[in-house]
Amino acid sequence: MPSRLHLATASTGLATFALLYAPQPVLPQLAAEFGLRPGAASLAVSAATGALAIAVIPCSVLAERIGRRRVIVWSVLAAAVLGLLLPIAPTYPVFLALRVLQGLATAGVPAVAMAFLADEAKSVGTAIGALVAGNSAGGMIGRLLAGFAADWFGWRGALLAVAVFGLGCAVVTAVFLPAGRQARERERGLRSALTDRVLLVQYAVAVLAVAAFVSLFNVISFRLALPPGVASLVFLSYAAGGVCSAFAGRLADRHGRAPVLLGALAVTAVGALVTLPDQVAVVATGLAVFTGGFFAAHAVASGWVGARARVKGPASGVYLCAFYVGSSAGGTAGSATYQAWGWSGLVVLVLGWLAVAALAVALVQRSNDTVTAPVDSRAVAPSTGSATSPEVTDTSTDRASAGTSTTTATGNASPP
Repeated sequence: MPSRLHLATASTGLATFALLYAPQPVLPQLAAEFGLRPGAASLAVSAATGALAIAVIPCSVLAERIGRRRVIVWSVLAAAVLGLLLPIAPTYPVFLALRVLQGLATAGVPAVAMAFLADEAKSVGTAIGALVAGNSAGGMIGRLLAGFAADWFGWRGALLAVAVFGLGCAVVTAVFLPAGRQARERERGLRSALTDRVLLVQYAVAVLAVAAFVSLFNVISFRLALPPGVASLVFLSYAAGGVCSAFAGRLADRHGRAPVLLGALAVTAVGALVTLPDQVAVVATGLAVFTGGFFAAHAVASGWVGARARVKGPASGVYLCAFYVGSSAGGTAGSATYQAWGWSGLVVLVLGWLAVAALAVALVQRSNDTVTAPVDSRAVAPSTGSATSPEVTDTSTDRASAGTSTTTATGNASPP
């Protein structure tokens, strides 16, 4: 039976990601009502994720002043209440303003939840697993619920259904989330988080990979031109993400983060290419491969940040900021590309983003291999005499610098 903490954290994830991405399956209906093209309609998603990116670091600072539990509870409650207002928005600008406020409110959860669990949970891995499971399920349930409800009640009824679901989860969070301990002095180290080239590469991967991911899913409903309930079934591909992220984590422990991250980006690119034919079954298969590759890359990159950063909090905050900047700006850019050049043009853009991310990883891997590669002492050892060659070992610092995992990777990463 789950503990109060596990129940509350799972509910937090369900509410947060159901509310954040609820408009995605009904973008064609929003476009039809307000007379929008795909690029403008995608702002319904980008407005919230962009606001979240801006607010995530300030929220982490605020939490250390007023308490992490308070920030988490008020974040999910405020996001749910704002979700109840979305269906009555009279104009698209009003709708976007509400989405900006909802993104600002939501920012408190990703900014604080991991740190809260690290301090409060007896079994941190289990508690964070509950949160990540809630994140993944919330992202999928919110989209499916909105898609199926739109068939019966239109986009307004669909968003109302998700908001009611989110509010119920938020109430569970408020009731069961235990009181936090006294806030500790917050970690300082933003400078190191912004000057380490390995960390900078992970931020770049976050921006580019999530831009590719959100771009395809923002416009897939436009391309399929199916009833919302049927079109929303493509979001079942999120299930592949959970499996692949865990598998990627285990591979990273064995073979190093850099090669696994490069492989995950390659799988993501292959998935995008598979979606090119105009056959629903082939598109669905491609999206499943694409989603699995993306989640694997996200899991490895976020885990690399945790292993590499000397001060974890600021580095994680910058990674999350980069992640949601990519979701917002990249999602809008991708939708505009689809509007101008169609699905093939969008796939070309996505492949370009993924190629830049892979190039950055390859360059930092090569640089670190050169710096940290141990010298073979046998090549310079004397062939005679009593001296013995010193044993060469690679330290955990060397392995972390070269992208090799030094801790057990769970593969858990919050989905977009």
